[in-house]
Formats: sequence, C-alpha cells, structure tokens
Amino acid sequence: MDFKNARELLELCREQHCRISDVMRQRECELGETTMEDIQARMEKALCIMKESATTPIEKPGRSMGGLIGGEAQKLSVHHHAGKDICGSVLGRGIAYAMAVLEVNASMGLIVAAPTAGSSGIVPGLLLSLQKEYEIPDERIVDALFNAGAIGYLAMRNATVAGAVGGCQAEVGVASAMAAAAAVELMDGTPEQCVDAASTVLMNMLGLVCDPVGGLVEYPCQNRNAAGVANALIAAEMALAGVPQMIPLDEMIDTMYSVGRRLPVELRETALGGCATTPTACARCQMCS
Repeated sequence: MDFKNARELLELCREQHCRISDVMRQRECELGETTMEDIQARMEKALCIMKESATTPIEKPGRSMGGLIGGEAQKLSVHHHAGKDICGSVLGRGIAYAMAVLEVNASMGLIVAAPTAGSSGIVPGLLLSLQKEYEIPDERIVDALFNAGAIGYLAMRNATVAGAVGGCQAEVGVASAMAAAAAVELMDGTPEQCVDAASTVLMNMLGLVCDPVGGLVEYPCQNRNAAGVANALIAAEMALAGVPQMIPLDEMIDTMYSVGRRLPVELRETALGGCATTPTACARCQMCS
C-alpha cells in the first residue's frame, strides 16, 4: 500500500475501493511494522492533544514567550458567542481554535506538529470545528487525520514543509492542504475531490513568505494559521461542490517547491524581510536596534 505521489495514491484508492485514510492507515501499519491497534492509539492520542491545545487558551489565555501574542483566541470566541461574528459558525470557531493552538505553541505548551509547529493550528482548527458543527464522532476525526497525514507525507517526500526552505507556503500552505483534503473526506467526498482540494489550497497560497517578527513563531504566524483555515474551508467547499481542479496535486507540490527555493533568503524564516522588518515590528521586538 505504499505510494510515492498523489497519482499512485489515487490508483490505490480505486483498486482497493477505499478512502485515502484507509490507504494511509494500512501503509503506516506495513512500513512501520506495527499493528493497526497501535497506530490507531497513536492517532487517538494526537487527537486528544489537538483538542486540549485548541480549547485551553480560549478558557485560560496567557502570553507567549516572546510576548507578541496571547488572548486572541478568547476574544474570537467571545465575539462568536455574542452572535457578532460575520464568518459563520464553522469558520468562526475554526479560526479561534487555530489561533489557540498557536498560543499554546508559543508558550511552550504541548501541540501536534501538523506538519510543523508554526502551522499546527490549521488541521485541528478546521476538523474540530466541523466536528462541533455536525456532531461527528472522534472515530471519524481520527480517519480524517490519517487522510491529512497522507497529504503531508506527499509534501515532505516530494518537496518540503520547512519555512526555511520553501517559505510559509510550505508550512501554512501544506497544513491548509492537509486540512482541506481531510475535511473533504470527513464530509463524504471522494479521494479525487480530496486531492483537488489540496491542490487548490497550494495554488491559492503559492508564494507566501515566511517572515516571523523577531524570529519567533508567534506573529504573523498565528494570523496565518487563521487564514489557512479559511483557505482550507474554501477549497474543501469547492471540491465537494464538484468544481474541478485543472492542475494535479503532484504538479502543485512541485511548483510550490520550485517557487519556495526561488524566494530570497530574507523571506525564508530569517526575520530579515517582510513583516519582520517593518518599523513597528522592529520597535516591538527590539531585534533591529
């Protein structure tokens, strides 16, 4: 059940008449030389950590180690529950969860890198919001996480998920692609629709630079996790509606990698360009004085 690209993944889904999550679960079992029960337990543990990190800051906000973020998730939650949000319940809740996870990460708490710490809020943000909205059991969320893992694996194998190599498009972009594909499967979409959604996300976030203020994974990382949830939700909606994606996921992964390697080094996690060098950011973190 091993696969090297999205084309081979879809072929396995067709041959076996199964979902992407089923292929990924079997692959992990075979290549990891372990039992289905063991990998299931590991993913269930990951889900528990995701839930904790997505909800704790909403109830008990705290400042980050660098002092640049803290309390944003609670503000969004209060705004939502007051009925003042304009995004709707799925997106409104999703961005609050995503920003909460980044608060936990920036305060040295426990998170699940999905695929990185700097993009760790997107997958749980969207999936947990959908779970809340549609009362989806944990078992199906775990399935969706295996789906997300398949997309993340393809990006890691054939490109990169490191901001220092490919910019934020490789972190938040890939995380959003993972979330979009997982959301499509969660809402009963086909494997083809899953990879279409992932491809759409990478297209929409192509060229996104990595420019952390002060070199800290806090700002604008937290805001971009929220934006990543929105991008993932849009792509999932399009795919589920039957809107086709002209460019295959494999080609978009290659393109993302090519664009990322062409980004100036200042825009690849060095804090030497972009938002990190604005006068306000420099004054706030005192890194340029």
